Amino acid sequence: MVADMDFADCVELQPELKRLKLRKNNWDCETYQFDEILTETASQKRVYEVVAKPVVESVLEGYNGTVMAYGQTGTGKTFTLGRLGEEDTADRGIMVRAMEDILANVSSVDDTVTVSYLQLYMETVQDLLAPEKDNIAIVEDPKTGDVSVPSATHVELQDQRSFVRLLQAGEANRFAANTKLNTESSRSHAILLVNVRKVVKPKTGDRELIVLNENGGSPQVGKNIRAPTVRKSKLLIVDLAGSERVDKSGSEGHTLEEAKSINLSLTALGKCINALAENSPHVPIRDSKLTRMLRDSFGGTARTSLIVTIGPSPRHRGETASTIMFGQRAMKVENMVKLKEEFDYKSLCRRLETELDRLVAENERQVKARQDEEEENERKLEDTRECAAEAESKLAAAMESIEAERKKFQQDLAEAHQNLEKAEKELKNISQDYQHEKKERNSHAEKLKLQRDLTDAMQKHQKELTDEKQRQQKELADAIQNLELERGQRKRLEQELNQATQELNEATQHLHVKNESLEQGNEVLELKLLLEKETQLREELEQEIQTLKSQPPKLPNGIEAKHNEELLALRRRLDEELKHRERLEEEVRTLREQLTVLSDEGEESRKIIDKVGSGRSSEGSQSPSVHKPTSHMRDTINGQRATIAKLFEQVGLQKILSLLESEDVDVRVHAVKVVANLAAEEANQEKIVEAGGLGSLLMLLQSSEDETIRRVAAGAVANLAMNETNQELIMAQGGIGLLARTADDAEDPQTLRMVAGAIANLCGNDKLQIKLREEGGIRALLGMVRSRHPDVLAQVARGIANFAKCESRGAAQGYKTGRSLLIDDGALPWIVANANNDASPIRRHIELALCHLAQHEVNAKDLVAGGALWELVRISRECSREDIRNLAQRTLNASNTFQTELKRLQLVY
Repeated sequence: MVADMDFADCVELQPELKRLKLRKNNWDCETYQFDEILTETASQKRVYEVVAKPVVESVLEGYNGTVMAYGQTGTGKTFTLGRLGEEDTADRGIMVRAMEDILANVSSVDDTVTVSYLQLYMETVQDLLAPEKDNIAIVEDPKTGDVSVPSATHVELQDQRSFVRLLQAGEANRFAANTKLNTESSRSHAILLVNVRKVVKPKTGDRELIVLNENGGSPQVGKNIRAPTVRKSKLLIVDLAGSERVDKSGSEGHTLEEAKSINLSLTALGKCINALAENSPHVPIRDSKLTRMLRDSFGGTARTSLIVTIGPSPRHRGETASTIMFGQRAMKVENMVKLKEEFDYKSLCRRLETELDRLVAENERQVKARQDEEEENERKLEDTRECAAEAESKLAAAMESIEAERKKFQQDLAEAHQNLEKAEKELKNISQDYQHEKKERNSHAEKLKLQRDLTDAMQKHQKELTDEKQRQQKELADAIQNLELERGQRKRLEQELNQATQELNEATQHLHVKNESLEQGNEVLELKLLLEKETQLREELEQEIQTLKSQPPKLPNGIEAKHNEELLALRRRLDEELKHRERLEEEVRTLREQLTVLSDEGEESRKIIDKVGSGRSSEGSQSPSVHKPTSHMRDTINGQRATIAKLFEQVGLQKILSLLESEDVDVRVHAVKVVANLAAEEANQEKIVEAGGLGSLLMLLQSSEDETIRRVAAGAVANLAMNETNQELIMAQGGIGLLARTADDAEDPQTLRMVAGAIANLCGNDKLQIKLREEGGIRALLGMVRSRHPDVLAQVARGIANFAKCESRGAAQGYKTGRSLLIDDGALPWIVANANNDASPIRRHIELALCHLAQHEVNAKDLVAGGALWELVRISRECSREDIRNLAQRTLNASNTFQTELKRLQLVY
C-alpha cells in the first residue's frame, strides 16, 4: 500500500503503438514492444481473433498449433482461456471459441476431432476426464520426435454442447486453492489437447492412380479412384499455473509444496526459452514434464501464440517485469511450421477391393443373363417355325371355305333384292293407313287432355283457397293469443310499477331527500302515462282484430291485397308493442336496482346503528350520500365506502364483528359486507385478525346457509389470505376444509370465484403445500371447473400456477422430490386442455404452470404421455409474454426426456 501511494500503476499501455512502458519510478521507465497490446477493456472475442484464431486456422490447414497463457497468479489466464460463458455468452474463452471454429469447419462424415484434457500437478500428468489416471506416461517418437500421451482419455466430439460438458467435468477435477493473491488459484498446469484428422478432397490436377486395362494394354486413368489425402494436426491450449512469491501468497503446508512445484516447472520453461532465444546448442527440454509436453511448441514445428498477463500494481512490479521479459525472450524463438499430410492408402485399398468385388459380381450376373437370353431366343425361334407351318395349312383350308361361301352369298343376295322390292310396296301402303289413323287419334287425345287440365286446375285452385283460408284463421288466432299474453304482461308491469313506486316512496321517506323523490315521482308519472298509452294501443288492436275476426276473408279468385296489408300492419304494431314492453321492463329493473342502492346505503345502515345502540340513529340516517337513479356507479361506490368508514369510526370494529353472530339474517349480511370491505385494505387486516374476525368469518362459512353471506365471507377470507401470516392462521383453523365444503355446495359463479381466489392465495405458500393437498385444496380447485365461468376458471388457473411455482422452487432448492402433487391429483388433463384457452388470464396462468411442472425432470414422462410436450413447444414459439416463452425454451433444452421425444417425433426445434 505504501508503494502504491506515489503513482497508481507501474505499467502504461500504448496499444496503438503496440508497446508498453514499465515505470521504475516517477521519472524513469522502460519501453517494450510486442506483437499486440490488449488493455483490460478488450473483449474476449477480440482477444481470440488476435491471439488464437490464426493458430486455429493453421490447425485446420494441417499444421500443429499452440496457444499458451503465462503470467503472475490472479492476472486472468484461466479467464482468458477456459471461461465457459454460461452466464454471459460474451465471456466465452479461447477454448470454447476455438472448438466452435474447428467443429464448424470439419465434416461430420469424413473428419474426426478428438479431445484430451490433462493437468500437470506436482510433476505428474493426470487425466481430468478420468481422475483415476493420475500418473500418465509421456511417450516420444524416436523417429519424428513427436510427443504423445497414448494412455490419456481421447473423446471424439460431435457437437459443441458435449465439449462444454467435458470442460465442466475437467474443471471440477482440477486442483485449486485459496491464497492471499487469488481466491481460486490454479495449482496445476491445464493442457487441452485437440487432435484433428481432416480428409482433403482432391482437386483438378491432383495426383491420380494409374491402373492397367483388362487386356494388359496401355495404362488408363481410373475414374474417381484417387488416394485420399489426410491431414493430421493437433492443437495445444495450455493454461499455466501462475508464478507466485510465497511471502505474498501466504502459501504454507501442502500449498507451499504446490507453489514450489509450479515455480520449478515455470523456471524450467524459462530456461528452455532463454536457450532457444540465444541459439544455445543445448536446450534443457527434459528438466520438467511441462517442457517435454511443450517440446513442439517452442523451437519445433507448431505455430505458437503466447499470451503474457500482467498486473498494474507497483507492489508486484518485480513479477510484472519478469513476465514481460519472458515474453520478450519468447518472441525471439523461431519455429519451422511443417504440414503433416499423408495419403490414406489403406482406405484406397479398401475402396479398390470393394469395387473389384462389385465388378466381379456384376460380370457374373451379365454372363448368366446373356446365356439365359440366348436359350430363350432359340426356344422362341422354334416355336415361331411351328406356328408358321400350322398357319399355312389353316390358310389353305380357309381359302377353300371362303370361295364356297362367296358363291352361296351371291345367290342369297339375288333373293334378298326380290324380297326388298316386295317389302317396299307393302311399307308404302301401311304408311298411308297409319297417317290416316294418326290424324283421327290426335284430335280425340287433344279433347281428353283439355278436359283433364281443366279439372286439375279447378282442384288446385280450390285447394289453394282452402289452405289460404286456414292459414289466415291460424294467424288471427295467434294474434289474439299474443294480445292475451300482452294483457298479462301489461298487468304484471303495472303491478311491478306500483311496487317500485311504493318502494321508492318508502326509501325517500327514510332518507329525507325531497328533491330526489320529486324527480323519481315524475319518472313514475311518465311510466304511468306510457302504460296508459300502451293500454289504449292494445284496445285499438283488440278492436281491429275483432273487426277482422267478424269479417271473414273474401277469396273469390285469391287473397285480397288490402287484407294482406292489414295483417302486415298488425304484425308490425305487435312487434313495436313488444319492443316497447321490453324497454319498459328495463326501466323498471333499473329503477329497482337504484332503489336497492338507496335502501342499502340509508335504511340498512341506520338499522344496524340502531341495533348497536350507539344513540346516533338520526346522524346515521343522514350521513350516507344519496344519489339520483341516473348517477354513475363510481359515486355509488364512494358513497358506500364513506358509509362504511363512518360506521367503523362510530361503532368500532368489535361491535361490527359482534353483529356477525346476530340472529337477524339482514344484519349478518350487511355486517359481513362491512368486514369484507375493511379486509380489502391492508392496514385493517391485522386489526381484524387480532379482534377474532378471521374465526367469525370461518364460522359463517361453516354454519350459514345464506348464499350471500357465504359469498361475501369467502371474499373476506380471500382478502386476508394475501398475507403470509394470515395464511398459516387460516390453515391452522381448518379454513381450507371449510372453503372446500363451500365450493362443493355452491353453484353461484361469484361464490365459486371468491372461494377459488382464497384457495389460490393459499397455494402460493411453500410451507402449506402438503397440508393444503391433504385437506382437499387441490381437489376443491379442480371441482370448481364445473362452473365453466371464465372468472372462476381464471382463479383456478392462478391457484394451479402458484402451486406449480412453489413445487418448482422446492425442487430447485432440494427439499421437494418425487412427482408433482398436481399430477397425482389428476390436474394434468385439465391443464393441457386449457393451455390454449381463448381467455388470456386463463391461458397465461396455465402456460406458466406447465413451464414450472416441466422444470422438474421427474414430471417429464407424465407430461409427454399427457400431450403437454406439444403445448410446451407451442408456448416456446407463440406465447405473447417473452418471459414465459423464454422459460419454455430453457425447459425444453434442459430436459433430456423432452429432447429424446422431440427427436423421436422428428420435430425440428
